[in-house]
Amino acid sequence: MLDKRFVLDNAELVQKNCADRGVKADLARFVVLETQRRALLQEAEELNRQANAVSKTIGKAQDDAEREARKEEGRRLREEKDAKQSEVDRVGAEADRILRSLPNLTHPESPRGGEAASRELRRGEIAPPKFNFPVLDHLELAEQHQLVDFDAGGRVSGHGFYFLKNEGVLLEMALQRYAIDLLMREGFTPMITPDLARGEVVQGVGFIPRGPETQIYSIENHDLNLVATAEITLGGLHAGQVLDEADLPIKLCGVSHCFRTEAGAAGRASRGLYRVHQFTKVEMFAFTTPDQSEDMLNMFLDLECEIFNGLGLPFRVLDIASGDLGGPAYRKFDLEAWMPGRGEHGEWGEVTSTSNCTDYQARRLDVRYKKPGEKGTHYVHTLNGTAVACSRAMIAILENCQQADGSVIVPEVLVPYVGKTRIGAAGDESDQALPARQ
Repeated sequence: MLDKRFVLDNAELVQKNCADRGVKADLARFVVLETQRRALLQEAEELNRQANAVSKTIGKAQDDAEREARKEEGRRLREEKDAKQSEVDRVGAEADRILRSLPNLTHPESPRGGEAASRELRRGEIAPPKFNFPVLDHLELAEQHQLVDFDAGGRVSGHGFYFLKNEGVLLEMALQRYAIDLLMREGFTPMITPDLARGEVVQGVGFIPRGPETQIYSIENHDLNLVATAEITLGGLHAGQVLDEADLPIKLCGVSHCFRTEAGAAGRASRGLYRVHQFTKVEMFAFTTPDQSEDMLNMFLDLECEIFNGLGLPFRVLDIASGDLGGPAYRKFDLEAWMPGRGEHGEWGEVTSTSNCTDYQARRLDVRYKKPGEKGTHYVHTLNGTAVACSRAMIAILENCQQADGSVIVPEVLVPYVGKTRIGAAGDESDQALPARQ
């Protein structure tokens, strides 16, 4: 969340930022409530001071009557203080609800506007392919090669769940190892995170754990939720802790299952593996000092590009507009891969995103750091980025790497993990000259 004092001193700027991001927020009401809370708090503290002063005089009373009178005065003052403190808490809770609903500030270079205002920054090393044969989408390819079983997933768990089979399993595991090996070479600590997180951690990271607008699955009768991303568990890793500046930045890559209700998702573009209730993802996360975070965001973006260039997949980089930013993000970049099977002639589809959340999550999770030789602490900055979301990466691989005979070339960087150069090859699986692109 934003700093309370900053919001009070810059209410107009914060209101404008909310408008840029399409968020309704009553800043005027927050200012009234917070001003009222501070006045009430002063009154409560004054009553407490008076009660303490009376308490110190009880022992000096001349007789029992005076002693009882002073005790009664002390009780009255403490009751008034407690009543006043209840008002402080009530007003503070309402002000806090508004404060927590406010989005982060927005980077001055981020485009302003809705989703359509997002700006393309550049493209990857590989151009979208031009096929000289009818293009199949990933659903047709997955069925042809028995890679995914949506019918069985539906019978067991419901619509939006699936079984991976055969080379589908090998591809998912290969993508995980490829991403982890690359990130470990860059100094990331690999972690497998819990699939469940407490409500205060989910809220602290910026997700809504319960309610009609949630994308989170919650466990009934427990303060536990299935995580939508390892960002939640990695973000909560140091909740309530004070880190040493010398240990920053901390770079983590977490492997987790991701569970999302995907409420309201529909349409041809969401078919198959693109928008599902469960998938596996390798997530980058970092805790940094404020002056390290912008460079770290650029590093995360460069790593995402390196991963997808290495896979030989066409993609573009978008600078996400203010109206399409999640609440915690100060700035966000997306990678969209070309998916030939989407739409009539192919479409771009999001495969990764990376965000600098500055101190927004750290304030909610209370993650701080201390500088040597200085009193006090400072809030860290947090950043997250998708290394690879396996289901969407598989869509891009299947559709871009399909061949005229229906087989699918395995990206060269994944061959050591998959153990073969192509899926569904007719006859010899060696690198035959089957032109997929022109």
